[in-house]
Amino acid sequence: MVKKVAVANHHGDLCYQVGKVYVAVNLGKFNELAGKADSWVYIYNATDLSELARHRVPEVVHGAGGIAYHDGRFFLVGGLPKGFEENYVYEYDEDFRFIKRHIINSGYTYLGIQTAAYSRGHWWFGCYGTPSVLLETDADFRTLGKHTFDAALGIVGLPDDSFLVGRGKHSPGTGHTGSAMVADADEKQGLVVRAGPKAGTTPSARVSDAAKLPLKE
Repeated sequence: MVKKVAVANHHGDLCYQVGKVYVAVNLGKFNELAGKADSWVYIYNATDLSELARHRVPEVVHGAGGIAYHDGRFFLVGGLPKGFEENYVYEYDEDFRFIKRHIINSGYTYLGIQTAAYSRGHWWFGCYGTPSVLLETDADFRTLGKHTFDAALGIVGLPDDSFLVGRGKHSPGTGHTGSAMVADADEKQGLVVRAGPKAGTTPSARVSDAAKLPLKE
């Protein structure tokens, strides 16, 4: 660990862009009808994690839970009340002026969408569930696949077209631990975790309790 700072709960899925870390934050309730969330994007200096700015994003009405960057735009995802049969992606410009809400005809996913990344010409969205679900869409958010794969704690595309995905578990008396694993795209399964490290790839890394936030429920 090289740096740790105290933050408000809930700090959700994040993204990195040009020396800054952007984090989806909800200070209100998740997975409720409009009016109970308090959604924000917090921006930090990637070098020392000092806070640079905050932007309110009230359009994310079910609670901001994740953020990604693509083609000059930021895209936020978040919670979802029971009974909804579609998910939502909220698009903003680089100054966090709202542009558009996109609809993913995914069916209901437990607590909405937790993580988001654009890679290999597709969008990838990690969701909770038993089992966990990975949504795959095209660039216009048309559903291409609904896979059984756990990327609900983090997903990002790597330069070699592979992915880094977050995993975690809780052990009584030990607390939360996490890991980052390399995965590759698979036509049938969506993503598949590599069986072992290859030359020149990023190895799996263990994350201590201090860097792990509680899951939202």
